[in-house]
Amino acid sequence: MNYKDKKVAIIGYGLEGQDCEKFLKDKGSYVTILDQKFDKNYLSNLEKFDLIVRSPGIYPYKKELIKVHENGIRITTPTHIFFDEFNGKVIAVTGTKGKGTTSTLIYEILKKAKFDVFLGGNIGKPLLELLPKLKSSSYVVMEISSFQLIDLPVSPDIAVILNITLDHLDWHESKEEYIEAKKNIVKYQNTSDWAIINKEYKVSSSFARKTKANIMYFSKKTLKNEFKKDLILRGEHNLENIAAAVSVSKVLNINEKIILEVVKNFKGLEHRLEFVRKFKDIKFYNDSFATGPQSTIAAINSFTEDETLILGGSDKGLDYLELGKIISKRKNCKNIILIGLIRNQIKKALVDAKFKGKIIDLGTSSIDKIVEKAFGITQKDGVVILSPAAASFDMFLNYKDRGNKFKEAVWNLS
Repeated sequence: MNYKDKKVAIIGYGLEGQDCEKFLKDKGSYVTILDQKFDKNYLSNLEKFDLIVRSPGIYPYKKELIKVHENGIRITTPTHIFFDEFNGKVIAVTGTKGKGTTSTLIYEILKKAKFDVFLGGNIGKPLLELLPKLKSSSYVVMEISSFQLIDLPVSPDIAVILNITLDHLDWHESKEEYIEAKKNIVKYQNTSDWAIINKEYKVSSSFARKTKANIMYFSKKTLKNEFKKDLILRGEHNLENIAAAVSVSKVLNINEKIILEVVKNFKGLEHRLEFVRKFKDIKFYNDSFATGPQSTIAAINSFTEDETLILGGSDKGLDYLELGKIISKRKNCKNIILIGLIRNQIKKALVDAKFKGKIIDLGTSSIDKIVEKAFGITQKDGVVILSPAAASFDMFLNYKDRGNKFKEAVWNLS
């Protein structure tokens, strides 16, 4: 598309909105930023623009956006613009959890194998910022969420579908909408493309019926043993992420020795079950990225040591019944520290599941007090895990801020 002299509105001024602003101004567009941080009536005059760019956090089916679309004004997204502008290969990873770890591992394997590869999207560099560096022989590995997929009318060359459970029900109208949004990752593929699908999940497996692409299934159960042993990366759930990355590497005919070397040396990502410190026989792990129950369940199942869990945060409309049952069945889950606005809901799930360990409600206490309490009640050779199963916005700026403050508090122990 020719963007020169077009009047363009960018709705939402987060990182992708800012990335898009620079791209469009360089193309000669007249750019207007619309964001509720600046104007609560930010959607009131959309009809005066030639093009509207929706940032991922903006729900696409707001009545104002539906109206201008019906009036013939084009609405696009930074992700769609990237697909239009880039003529190399795209490997896109989606799923409820594990996207960042899997995307980064795929990137590291391709880089080791001397591919011209870049990591972008929700992890790595903003996509449009990458464009000047890319060639037709380049590969871009991207983590892609339902926010970006929901109205994306194009699919990647290689689509990776991890575990599809439920998340973001505070944003999507229903679980059906969430799942349908995810399916766009395969919906527009052709017969030369690939869909790499986790066969252990019923919803993920159903994506095979939506694509014309070649299909390769993966699971942690069928992953070769050499990819499971002597790993730095902790947690059985990460075997699914490794299996996905290995499958992509096989499609690209990468030497198995290279794949194995990268997998064994991969340390994972910050705030994802990240080892922080061992202090007086107690290990501390930062899993602040766990903003829903499924990630926290995966973290819990990663340890056999006695556990003290720090749970809670702001509400995303999620169900904690399964989490309560899992914790109650795990004999090594000894202590639960509850924090944040959602803590009473989690406490009810634990009580209903007849959890026999300690439950300590610290409300919105300081992170230093929370860490000190966790240390004080944890058995020798046990672990303290911040894996909140909730968003962070009641007490922190975001999950990164929560994780960083937790790590700082752990290092302040003396």
